[in-house]
Amino acid sequence: MGNGRGVRWSWTVRRSAPGSRTTRLELFYDLVFVFAFLSVTTLTATVLTPVNLYRFLLVLALLWWSWTGFARMGNAFRADQGMLPLVGFVTVAATFLLVLSTPSAFTNRGGWLPGPLVFAGCYFVIRTAQLTVFAWADRADPDRRRGLRMRFLAPTVATVLLVVAGTLPGRVPEERFAVWLQLALWTTALVVEYVAGTTLGQQWWVVLSAGHWAERHALIVLVALGESIIALGLGPKRGLPLTGPVVIAALLGITIVAALWWAYFDTLAFAMEQALHHARDRAARLRLARTAYTFLHLPMVAGIILYALGLKDLLAEAVEPNTPSWGLPLGDFWGSILFGGVALHLLSVAGCWWVALREVHWRLLVTVAALAVAGPFVFRIPELVALMALAVLTCAGIAWETRGEDGHRRRVRELALEEQIAAEAEQSHWRQQHL
Repeated sequence: MGNGRGVRWSWTVRRSAPGSRTTRLELFYDLVFVFAFLSVTTLTATVLTPVNLYRFLLVLALLWWSWTGFARMGNAFRADQGMLPLVGFVTVAATFLLVLSTPSAFTNRGGWLPGPLVFAGCYFVIRTAQLTVFAWADRADPDRRRGLRMRFLAPTVATVLLVVAGTLPGRVPEERFAVWLQLALWTTALVVEYVAGTTLGQQWWVVLSAGHWAERHALIVLVALGESIIALGLGPKRGLPLTGPVVIAALLGITIVAALWWAYFDTLAFAMEQALHHARDRAARLRLARTAYTFLHLPMVAGIILYALGLKDLLAEAVEPNTPSWGLPLGDFWGSILFGGVALHLLSVAGCWWVALREVHWRLLVTVAALAVAGPFVFRIPELVALMALAVLTCAGIAWETRGEDGHRRRVRELALEEQIAAEAEQSHWRQQHL
């Protein structure tokens, strides 16, 4: 039995290790993003216009950048040790308040606190708290400390732009001009954060644990898939009547969600993690971690949430008593969101295959092309038939992709299983010695 004296608890920030995995505290962090994705999806579905859809994508991109800060921090340091749990609780509270203020992030809707300022302030707290942890850990290194001072400029500039954008509706007389100027300021804030993060912050993009980095991003994809299931289960009015159209839509919807899960988790998630482990060179690992995970996982998650948006609207019409049995014609706008969300997810999966392993998975690209070609014709038919066509095209394309992997899938999955068994054996040996 161990005596517990090998490692002492302290308030200091503890560095992570190459073999570290996701902690339970990081899973707690992700709970607020479950609420965030669900809340943003629900609000966008209420009044969905092209402008509101772009606002949704802007908010999602800011939320994603906040989440990647959690992922980088948890990869560099032990998230459940020292003072990091306290930092995490503060940022989780700020994230929760940021999500609550999302409905009034662009235009103040009244109340005790101005929504745009609350949103901008919470974002600033989240980003500076994450950077402060790195500054504290690197306080003895003058070069890295000076670089971090420059990194603090990015969230500061972005927050100022968000504050200015939030004050425009009441100060600019021309409403349409104010809206476009506001969207431009938000877009500039995003560009500042993403460009600064990938240039000034390159030295903090060190992926110490490949397993942790891959697992964190796989879990956030699961969060997005879970959000689509929640949107499907709750429906537009927090409860669905068991009518024929609703049952058919539910079965087709969950089939497509399962297909999206398969496209990522069956082989790609394992293959990417193995490629990340194999990338011993710091620059190569940085490119893979940044491009395949941070950048390509954003459209992957966005595609799932867009699909959930389209499904939510379809269910809203399916439960209406005046709706025909097979639904109204899907329409170009909602059809583009529904089919486009699935296509965006599959296109991101194909992009990850190329970036991580330099493999062109042309069957996925053909499936995306089939969705794009079929869309204009399918958008004219009733919604349930269109959803059925989407399910058939998606499932057929992913099944075709799986069958055509020529042994690669088996090798990747066998290697992942061997790693899992070896890790379990090592953990069992340690427990026998110390517990």
